[in-house]
Amino acid sequence: MIQVVKYHHIYEQLLTITAKENVMVDEQLRNHTYTKLGGKADLFVTPASIEEVQQIVKLANKEEVPFTLLGNGSNLIVRDGGIRGIVMSPKRFTTIKREGDSIIAESGARIIDASRKALEEELSGLEFACGIPGTVGGALYMNAGAYGGEVKDCLHYTVVVTKEGELLTLKAEDLDLDYRTSNIPDKGYIVLEARFDLKPGKYDEIKAIMDDLTYKRESKQPLEYPSCGSVFKRPPGYFAGKLIQDSELQGKGVGGAEVSTKHAGFIVNKDNATATDYIAVIEMVQKTVKDKFGVELEREVRILGED
Repeated sequence: MIQVVKYHHIYEQLLTITAKENVMVDEQLRNHTYTKLGGKADLFVTPASIEEVQQIVKLANKEEVPFTLLGNGSNLIVRDGGIRGIVMSPKRFTTIKREGDSIIAESGARIIDASRKALEEELSGLEFACGIPGTVGGALYMNAGAYGGEVKDCLHYTVVVTKEGELLTLKAEDLDLDYRTSNIPDKGYIVLEARFDLKPGKYDEIKAIMDDLTYKRESKQPLEYPSCGSVFKRPPGYFAGKLIQDSELQGKGVGGAEVSTKHAGFIVNKDNATATDYIAVIEMVQKTVKDKFGVELEREVRILGED
């Protein structure tokens, strides 16, 4: 077991905070990422309440244990050596409800499901999210967007726990939301809940938009293989996928990872790839595009853990 002796006393303290079934030792993180990559977490915790989240954060601070927040792993690569210390998942925070003309969703809920709840309630404004695979928390973390819409267009406020364990309610403008970025990672916020302000609409019209976006996504994206979604941010004045396609990189790879032949902006785990394979393909793409076009491709996907 990884670090089991070192962290045994932390494990025992976690059991005083949350139920035993919420604390896993040496949990395989590839079971929690869309790429199906990654080593083990020393301690993988799924708290069941806001109070438990606060106590776990405070415990990590007090004991000086590394702490990592992991959503549903849709825009993430975990290295093969895994992640030390405590890895927390908000997977038990999945409530989505309507309040007035708003949708309030907990951070572990999928943003897709928030958009479907909006459809069900005949509220318009979250259609763009109907194909984004991440959680609500992850969507705020990177100001997720697609097809001309993004989180900052409709986010009203969010409830977070700070890295000191304090509970805060922040307005959208407090998050410095910009293209695929926010200040959430720099501030160390743990998103617990978000309120999206929407507008009344007609079910059939909202559904037609969502159906069209779903068709575009399914027809263009390589959903038949594990991947982390779009790997690179759009460089100013260019499209990342077009640059990669024009670099003749589709189908090229390392080990079991390769640039998708269906959508050049995606790298797929085609045949039991390792995280090392996947990262090597990312670096190969960056170098080739830089050499050929002089354009620096910036990663949209996060890379965590040890080699």
